[in-house]
Amino acid sequence: MSNALHPSSVLDIPASGRPGSLLDGVDPRARVVAIVLFSFVVAAVGNLLTLSVALGLAVVGAVATGTGRRGNLKRLLPVNALVLILIVFLPLRGGIASLTTWGSFASAEDGLRLALAIALKANAIVLGVVVLLAGLDSVALGHALGHLGMPQKLTHLLLFTIRYLDVLHREYLRLRAAMKVRGFRPRVNWHTYRTIGYLVGMLLVRSLERSERIVAAMKCRGFRGRFYLLDHFAFSARDVGFSVVFLSAISLLAVLEWL
Repeated sequence: MSNALHPSSVLDIPASGRPGSLLDGVDPRARVVAIVLFSFVVAAVGNLLTLSVALGLAVVGAVATGTGRRGNLKRLLPVNALVLILIVFLPLRGGIASLTTWGSFASAEDGLRLALAIALKANAIVLGVVVLLAGLDSVALGHALGHLGMPQKLTHLLLFTIRYLDVLHREYLRLRAAMKVRGFRPRVNWHTYRTIGYLVGMLLVRSLERSERIVAAMKCRGFRGRFYLLDHFAFSARDVGFSVVFLSAISLLAVLEWL
């Protein structure tokens, strides 16, 4: 079935950029639990030194696993674009004219520290996701979530989102190409806004039609609302080593925050 779940990488990382020998043999359940725990810890801490160490650990993991490549690091660009806006505007939340007083300068310093904390947290978490989930295909991720007790509907939603984002993107490109062939050139006017609205509406309609065809095809193949877990993961010595290293890193962050 052409529309079945495709075992592509969750993060779409090519073979040359995959984790290689360090994480390929690690149980996907351990990797999913690790990134969830790492994200919660990084989001909870507030000390800039602790956050810097967390980002440093993520960078070391990216270098050690081979995911610290230029193509993969481009995933940090949208995050840092938003962070740059925060760095510019958070220190000025009291207004530029009010920076003539000492209290306003202190407020600006607090805003800058808050922006830096957000920047460190965002980069550490996104880079951690790239490191720990790189190379995991959608089927392995779905199996790991199923074994961890994730609700079936949420698992299905995640798997289908991963699988069909690229399909919807190709559909969008076809519609844009058809508009260009008919002479459409985007400008700042009501015609452009109306045309883009038609484009979004047509994309939604075609997505709905495709989803109905996919459901019918899956039902013809015996789908009954759940994916059966035929294969089971086994916790090995490699997973024990990974868990020890990861828990040591988390403990280091906790100690730094406590001190």
